[in-house]
Amino acid sequence: MDSFIPIVLLFVVAFLLLFLGRRGQQKAGLPTGRVIYADPSLWGKNEQALYDPETGLTGKPDYLVRQGGRIIPVEVKSGFAPAEPYAGHLMQLMAYCYLVEQVHKVRPPYGILHYRNRTFSVDYTPAWEERLHETLEEMRHCEKQAEVDRSHDEVQRCARCGYRRICDQDISRGG
Repeated sequence: MDSFIPIVLLFVVAFLLLFLGRRGQQKAGLPTGRVIYADPSLWGKNEQALYDPETGLTGKPDYLVRQGGRIIPVEVKSGFAPAEPYAGHLMQLMAYCYLVEQVHKVRPPYGILHYRNRTFSVDYTPAWEERLHETLEEMRHCEKQAEVDRSHDEVQRCARCGYRRICDQDISRGG
């Protein structure tokens, strides 16, 4: 009987840890499955960026989750969710889907955008892949131009931008 109590306690602790882990996984917007990649800033590990030499596309999704034979990219945003995901966030997620397919040779059926208060699951369709390639081509064309205009009118977005010190179109300072 004396050995029965520690065994029961171990089962209770194991169940509690499993429950808390699943709850944390859901809170983080992660689907069920094994996390096989995490952005270094989230875990401290130095993960290799995903890279496609054909397009020159490089990226580090926040997470990659393996579900059976599928790999699902997850992008976590710190802000509150808009009514619909921002176009740039969607394109970033589609780029991660494309990179997963190129690097891991497994086409993700969808990707996940997780905001502070809401999670969106977005199908990775041939139409999205085509739109991604069109956007990459537009970006290559813009790189050849001497000047590219700001693509938004959001003061807060400018205020958080890493390029605002050198930007002549910074609307957070009235530029």
